[in-house]
Amino acid sequence: MVTFLSGGTGTPKLLDGAAAAFSPEETTVVANTGDDIELGGLFVSPDVDTLLFQGGGLLDRETWWGIKGDTHRTNSALTDIATAMDLPDGPQYLPDDEQTASRELANWRRFSGIAEFMTIGDRDRAVHITRTSLLDQGYTLSEVVQRFADGFGLTIDLFPMSDDPVASLVHTDRGMMHFQEYWVGREGRPTVENVEFRGSSSAEPAPGVLDALNDTVVIGPSNPVTSIGPMLSLSGIADALSQTTVVAVSPFLGDEVFSGPAGDLMEAVNAEPSTEGLATAYPFADAYIVDEDDDTEFDRPTIRTDIEIESRKDAARVIRAIDHAIEIVG
Repeated sequence: MVTFLSGGTGTPKLLDGAAAAFSPEETTVVANTGDDIELGGLFVSPDVDTLLFQGGGLLDRETWWGIKGDTHRTNSALTDIATAMDLPDGPQYLPDDEQTASRELANWRRFSGIAEFMTIGDRDRAVHITRTSLLDQGYTLSEVVQRFADGFGLTIDLFPMSDDPVASLVHTDRGMMHFQEYWVGREGRPTVENVEFRGSSSAEPAPGVLDALNDTVVIGPSNPVTSIGPMLSLSGIADALSQTTVVAVSPFLGDEVFSGPAGDLMEAVNAEPSTEGLATAYPFADAYIVDEDDDTEFDRPTIRTDIEIESRKDAARVIRAIDHAIEIVG
């Protein structure tokens, strides 16, 4: 049995090759929900949805988010309406007193839907409407994810990290903003000063998560700060990882990140913005998977291979390296 911690696009790409060593029946994935937001009244869960669309054969593999072939008529119409009415565009974080005035799960991450700053496809939007409606009917996020996983025909077990609100908030030289505003709305341009996982001190892991961490854990090549960090901030997660076998895959080639803002974010939390920084981000790791051209040294087993993932074949190669690491330290 193996459990993957997943956020962003790095770990989903890795999961494309999981069958090279692990059957679906023995594979569990815990998804980051710190990136979730409420946009125009709809609850959006990007990292969960990437896994749902991937498992259901619907994922747009050019972008690694959204549904392949989706249309964007509603998104375009929102922009047209805002322009005609001379309404502002860009991320519009709702006022402070509105951030905790509606459904609790959306606390501290509520955005206006005017000129929608994230590109939401029409079929994708149907998922958000369904999710939001089920949440408003009283279902927990875990229960909603399970219903979706069954409906999309997933063959792995998928859990959100928590049923409680945890918001990844980035403190920058332009003020505090949710990670989605920083990365999608502001294209990662503001200088990051610190990162906060608001709500994590009182949030609990979702049902089934701690049990899944009794198995061997793989941390994929996701952003260590905002893709994996929210999970590590939850009560009991870090302790559980210190007591099981953990293999971490580097999202860096030396001091170069494969994609995303991991370097800037690592530096902001006082970790080396490179493969070397994984020792700080994941001190509980028993082994690391790094690129064959990466000369970083760790004080524990390190498996080297080509870790760039552009295809299922690439993913399978990295999965075999992970399996080898598990054999060594498991």
